[in-house]
Amino acid sequence: MTRRGVVGLVLLVAVFALAFAGPFISPWRWYEIDFTAFGRGPSARHWLGTTQSGRDVFALTLRGAQKSLVIGLLAALLSTGVAAVVGTVAGFVGGLLDRALMWGVDLLLVLPPLLVVAVLAPGGGWAMLAPVLAAFMWMLTARVVRAMTLSAREREYVLAARFAGVSASRAIVRHVLPQVASLLIVDASLTAGVAIIAEGGLSFLGLGVRPPDVSLGTIIADGRGSVATWPFMSAAGLLVLIVLAVNLLGDGLRDVLDPLRDGR
Repeated sequence: MTRRGVVGLVLLVAVFALAFAGPFISPWRWYEIDFTAFGRGPSARHWLGTTQSGRDVFALTLRGAQKSLVIGLLAALLSTGVAAVVGTVAGFVGGLLDRALMWGVDLLLVLPPLLVVAVLAPGGGWAMLAPVLAAFMWMLTARVVRAMTLSAREREYVLAARFAGVSASRAIVRHVLPQVASLLIVDASLTAGVAIIAEGGLSFLGLGVRPPDVSLGTIIADGRGSVATWPFMSAAGLLVLIVLAVNLLGDGLRDVLDPLRDGR
C-alpha cells in the first residue's frame, strides 16, 4: 500500500480506537449533566469543557463520532453491495431485466436526494439513516459495474462456463465479481467519506440523528453560534480527521488495486 494509504489506515484505526475505547476512560458519560458547570472551558474535571447544557464535550464528541462512523460505514457497505448486485445482474443477464434495472437507476439519478431524504427522514432512528443514505449513493457505481460485467461475460472462460451449464448466479460469483472486486473495495472506502459528510450535513439540518442522541453534525449545529466554542471545534475537527483518513485510505487502495496505475 502507498504511504497515503498507510497514513489513512493508521488515522482511521486511531479514530476508531478513540471513539469506541475513549468512553471507558472518560469520567463522564455523554448523557450526564454536570449542574455545577454550564458552558465551562477545559479543566481537570472536564477535559474539553462542557456544553451550555452542562454535558461533557469529550464524552459527547466521542458519542457523536461513534454514530457518524457507524452510519457512514453502514451506508457505504449497503451502497456498494446494492451497486454490485444490480450492476452484475444487469450486465450478465441483459435483455428486459437489464433495461428495467437501468431505468430504475436513471429514475433515482434524477430525483432530488435532499428532498426525498427529508420526506423519508427516520425521525431520529439512526439505524434507518444508513439505508436512506445508501439508497442515493449506488447508482453511478452500478453503471460502472454493469459496463465491466458486459466486458467480462464475453471472455472465453466465462463463455466456456456458460456452455458447460454453470448457472448464472454461480458464474457471476466465481468469474465476474473477482473482476470488479477492486472497484468495489475502492468505492466502499471513498463512499464512506461521502456518507459521513452527508450524515453530518443532514444531522446539522435536523434531518438525521436527532436529540436526545447526538452525532458530529448535531454537535456542530449546537455550537454554530460561535466557531470558537469547544463543542464546535472538537466535533468539526474530528469530522475533518475522519473524512481525511477515509479519503487517504481510499486513494491508497485505488493506487494499489488500479491495474492502469503508474509504475505498473
